[in-house]
Order: sequence, then structure tokens, then C-alpha cells
Amino acid sequence: MIKTIAVLGSTGSIGCNVLEVVRQFPGRFRVAGLAAGNNVKLLRDQMEAFNPALVSVATEKLAAELQAALPVAWHDRIVFGPDGNVAVATLPEADTVVSAIVGGAGLVPTMAAIEAGKDVALANKETLVMAGDLVMNTARRKGVQLLPIDSEHNAVFQALAAGRADDVDKIILTASGGPFREMAERNLWDVTPAQALAHPNWSMGNKISIDSATLMNKGLEVIEARWLFDLPVERIEVLVHPQSIVHSMVEYIDGSVVAQMGIADMRIPIAYALSYPERLRLNLPRLNLARCAELTFSPPDFHRFPALKLAYQACRRGGTQPAVLNAANEVAVAAFLEERIRFPEIALVVSETIKREPIQPIRDISTVLAADLAARVQAESVVESLMLKAKQRRGEDVPCPSLPPQCDSFSDVNR
Repeated sequence: MIKTIAVLGSTGSIGCNVLEVVRQFPGRFRVAGLAAGNNVKLLRDQMEAFNPALVSVATEKLAAELQAALPVAWHDRIVFGPDGNVAVATLPEADTVVSAIVGGAGLVPTMAAIEAGKDVALANKETLVMAGDLVMNTARRKGVQLLPIDSEHNAVFQALAAGRADDVDKIILTASGGPFREMAERNLWDVTPAQALAHPNWSMGNKISIDSATLMNKGLEVIEARWLFDLPVERIEVLVHPQSIVHSMVEYIDGSVVAQMGIADMRIPIAYALSYPERLRLNLPRLNLARCAELTFSPPDFHRFPALKLAYQACRRGGTQPAVLNAANEVAVAAFLEERIRFPEIALVVSETIKREPIQPIRDISTVLAADLAARVQAESVVESLMLKAKQRRGEDVPCPSLPPQCDSFSDVNR
């Protein structure tokens, strides 16, 4: 039986890997819809290869550009913007929606897919970070499956097959530690975007690469795991595992620890999520344990990586605070990539934004989106204040920044 899929974020790293799996198994999958961002050239190639019924791009201008480059027969199959993403996510012919849009923008179309009764192969962790309880309740009400694509959550999903849910003691998520795991803390202030983007093991998009370098990515995964596997955050542990061979583990109440291992290739968890409960024979190199010099594990350094601590705190506090954490982080990462702030200031922006934004109970998606927007405004204000302080340090004549004094003594970042 052929499974028909729609891919949200088709031109990103995950989306491209999804389509590689589809190429390898044309008799198993058909692509009904593609939602991309700004990469119109790559989207055109994907359209020619998979002939989807509907495609979406970020803006009306890009949609017009795409229409101008294609025969008239394509014109009615091109939509744009958030509404376009929702249209792709709710295509009647799609059985499964791959949610791989990066960041908070993935929440609304993913929820639309769930409301439409689609199974979701989930790579957009922000959906559960921002509105985990709401999303999981809707999935249960609609009777749809959420199948994790993230390598860590997919590993946990596989390891959970070894026992009963009632017998799980804790989940252990592994982290590579990123490119600065052993860098002296004082040198982190001089890190460039190019250095932070150079992940030692995985090939990922810019935003996720920076999140991996700060360990915020692991913090977001902790929050995602809390909802996806219905486990209190106190029973979700993170271990730094630089080799990226063990993708995550589940510890059971009898002391047994079940680990999922494999090479660092996203096509493995993608294929399992798309074919579940079957497995596909992938044309990939096999893990050779005899050639692995060693497998090491260590606890994360919360002092060096305060973003992970902030994520744990936000998860414990609940309500809209995880959504605020995520929004502030997206603003801070963008500011770092634009060289407006320094690497340790990413966590500083998040911390200060959390202090400014009150926690609200989540009633519906509009509550989450309002918190997200307010946090982005506050985070941008913090960024601007940090930029003014940087100009003052350089002796430039600028007005006094509005950043509260406590930002100079953020306990988890050393200058």
C-alpha cells in the first residue's frame, strides 16, 4: 500500500532527507504536497521530481516568481504564506504530514494537520515545546499518531518497544555537546557564527546548529519528550555523548537500559517514522562497533550551557513559559547569526525575556501565539539593549541602554 505524504519544510535539511527516502522507495510513498520557505530553485526541482498536487512558499512575491517560471498548468497549485502551509498540511489525499518547518512557525500547520485527522511525522520540536498539552490532547481526540523524527525521540520511541510504559524509570537523551564542548568559557565570547555552525557530527540547518552549540536544542528536546512520552521532566536526563552513536536510551525499573544505536544519518529515523511499524532496508553504511574507539558519557555543564538549565526551568513552570523560551531563543539566535550579539548572550536574551514575560495558562492556540509574539518583542528589546551596551564598551557615543542591572550579573554566564 502506498502512503501519501505532505512535507512541511521540504527544502530544509529534514525535508530533503525525507524526499531522499521517498526516492529510494517509490513504490511505498507518494508526495501530495510540499511547503517550502524561500528556496524557490530547490522547490522547483522537487516539484519536477515528485509532481505534488499543491506547493507553498513563504510570500506572495515568491509565489508569483514561481508561477512565472512554470507552465500555466502549475499556477493554481501554488499557494503562499501561513495559509499556504495550512493548505498543504490539510490536503485531503495526504495520509501523513511530515512536520519539518523550523521554529515556532511549524505550530499552526502541524495543529491543522492533526485537526484534519492526519498522522504526523514530527521533526518540528517547537510544536510540543510551545503547546504540548494542547497538541497531545488534540491528537488523542482525533485518534492520530505522532511519530517522532528527531533522532533522540525516535531512539526513545524504538527503545520503548522493549517494555511496558508503566515500567519506564527514566528517559536519557544524548547530546553531542556541540563544537564548544571543551572550549574555555572565556573564549566563548569570541565565537563566530561560522564556528558555531560547524557541528562535529550532524549536517543541520543554521538555527538548529546554533541551538546544538548552546545546548538549547537539547533543552527543547527535553520539553518535547515530556509531552511525547508523558513523563515528568524530573525523569528526563541529558548525557553528553560526543560520538553520537547512542542516540538515546530508556532505563526501566529493573535497572535495564535499552539504547538505540546507529550511524549519524537522519534518513534512519525518518524512514522508521514513515514506515512504522515496519522497517525499510536502507542503502546506508552500517554501524561498525569494532571500529568505534570508545563510547563516552558525561553530565552536561549547566554553567557552560545555561540554555539547557533555562529549558528545564521553563518546562517545570509550564503554561506559556516554554513558548516564551522558544520565541526568545529564535530571536537571539537570529541576532547572533547577524552578529548583533555574542554567543553567550543568546542565553542572556532568553533569560531576561523570561523574567519580563508573565506565565499564562494555555487555553487555546491563540494564547500560545500571543505569548510567542509578546516574547519576540521583548527579546528584540533585550538584543537592542545589549547592542547599545556593546557600543558603550567600544567608547561610542550612545544613549544609556534600558537593560535592567541584573543582566550584568546573570548567574549562569561568566564574562
